[in-house]
Amino acid sequence: MLTRACKTSLQIRIVGGRSTYEGRVEVQVGSKWGTVCSSGWTTKEAMVVCRQLGLGYSMHAINVSRSRDSSNVTQMVLSGVRCTGEEMSLSQCQHHKTVSCQKSAAKFAAGVICSETASDLVLNAPLVQQTVYIEDRPLHMLYCAAEEDCLSKSAAKANWPYGHRRLLRFSSEIRNIGRADFKPKAGRHSWVWHACHGHYHSMDIFTHYDLLNANGTRVAEGHKASFCLEDTDCQEGVSKRYECANFGDQGITVGCWDLYRHDIDCQWIDITDVKPGNYIFQVVINPNYEVAESDFSNNAMKCNCKYDGHRIWLHNCHLGGALSEEAERLFEKYPGQLNNK
Repeated sequence: MLTRACKTSLQIRIVGGRSTYEGRVEVQVGSKWGTVCSSGWTTKEAMVVCRQLGLGYSMHAINVSRSRDSSNVTQMVLSGVRCTGEEMSLSQCQHHKTVSCQKSAAKFAAGVICSETASDLVLNAPLVQQTVYIEDRPLHMLYCAAEEDCLSKSAAKANWPYGHRRLLRFSSEIRNIGRADFKPKAGRHSWVWHACHGHYHSMDIFTHYDLLNANGTRVAEGHKASFCLEDTDCQEGVSKRYECANFGDQGITVGCWDLYRHDIDCQWIDITDVKPGNYIFQVVINPNYEVAESDFSNNAMKCNCKYDGHRIWLHNCHLGGALSEEAERLFEKYPGQLNNK
């Protein structure tokens, strides 16, 4: 069904919660107040609601049972809401022209939990550039990584345990510079135990690692399921709160950082099938917006990448939006001629 942005500002409110910061989202269409379909309702849409109401940031996008609705509002008046997360009001987001909500989703209404503060993760771009290298790792050392889907698809056709995979390896240091701790969305009761590595995963995908060609097409990818989220180290005066050992709490404290060293499994992109050339190397933290942050614009980092078939170089690593327009234009024109170091 076609979607469009609202031409007029939508009046919204949240009701039925334990405080003014949480509850079911209601929208006024004409003279009627109604609910929003829960299908596709994510942190990004919830973030816009909290911003429009002046309630800070969305900590959770929730589904509220409509069967327990004790108010007079029962009609669903909005569906198919899609936001980038940067809009100032829900009226700037896309939505269905006419209300259409799947039967299973129609049992619930979209809701939010807002907070005055939020985390803000940022990658240490210079560290990525300084630590990058290539490793030809034997297949017999990659069984655990293969089990966790950290190799490219062609690895399944390899002659295990003989041969090797070529890996682009690097360290990543992720700092929380926000005003609230970063915690996984899922509670520990739903964390997944991975026996091969002996750790719990608290998020399906914590970071995306991509190698892109000049037109933005992905030629190789990696992903980092959060083996654990913990405070590797903190700035002076800040104490660690999170430690993965013994099924401890996971998260990143404000003023602390989680360091994934280059020699940890899956801290790589499998470039076995990549031809020599010039590429764009990209890292995106919290790519699915599973956890709310005060600023998503600094979650992506990109670099110029040159691969000659034997060695690899990263140049000009920077966070998204960190360069001037002129520098960005030069960056986009690369791949071009680049002098080797």
